[in-house]
Amino acid sequence: MPNHRSLPPLNALRAFEAAGRKLSFRAAADELFVTQGAVAQQVRILEEYIGFSLFQRLPRGVSLTSKGSVYFAEITQAFDTINKATVQLLKEPETVTISVTPAFATKILLPQLSALTAAVPDIDLRTVATESIADFDRDQVDIAVRLTDPPFPTSFETRLLFKQKLVPVASPHLIGDRTLPISLKYLRDMPLLHDSHNHWPRFFGITGKLPGAVFNQTALALDAALAGQGVAIACQAFVQADLSAGRLIQVSESDLIVEPNYYLVRKRVTASRKNVDAVWNWCIENLVTI
Repeated sequence: MPNHRSLPPLNALRAFEAAGRKLSFRAAADELFVTQGAVAQQVRILEEYIGFSLFQRLPRGVSLTSKGSVYFAEITQAFDTINKATVQLLKEPETVTISVTPAFATKILLPQLSALTAAVPDIDLRTVATESIADFDRDQVDIAVRLTDPPFPTSFETRLLFKQKLVPVASPHLIGDRTLPISLKYLRDMPLLHDSHNHWPRFFGITGKLPGAVFNQTALALDAALAGQGVAIACQAFVQADLSAGRLIQVSESDLIVEPNYYLVRKRVTASRKNVDAVWNWCIENLVTI
């Protein structure tokens, strides 16, 4: 008997399964695009391998032996399992990985995620929110949104999404009945919310540290502003939806343009990937605000 870990020759199994369904070596040969003799030879190889006859040879066609019938049922089930697994694999959507900053993910990408998946339905979109610079090969990233500026390596394709125009924002509940816009002198006395970029000193044209709660991410500072905890300063693109909905208000007419800017980035490749191209084009059409 063969070792239980080994498999019979796969060509022999294919010939046996086809002949078992057709009960004819000739019909099996037509299905497999081989000769009748080739099917008969493969069946003999399988019979020698397992040690008993699978078919009774008849004047016209063949019939399965009792052991052959049992074996045919098992092999047919195994082939169906392989076919089902293959069909399922081919149906699985292609994974497209996009790496973005946490603030970009929370304030821009996630609110439009349903629109993206509706526009490009045959993908499994994987979003990685990190401040770290993506290594496209190591991290298997297809598209990235990053704070950067030219010049860019020739191996990358880039598209400017928007510039960093910083505006001070707060919840209407915090502002209350104060008259807007608030002067910079008065604004400095309000509770300021800081993130890791520390833009407030530059906004006021000063050096040194200003008091206020500090967060390691812009999105957290904005959440605190939404909760009425203080005034945050952030890229206008990140707060535009909240400004339009009245959840936040711009408390001063002053703004600050800083660099670098937000770019869409991907590696140039020789072979086009349809779904990556579709996500890239969707981002350009829907996220570019310049």
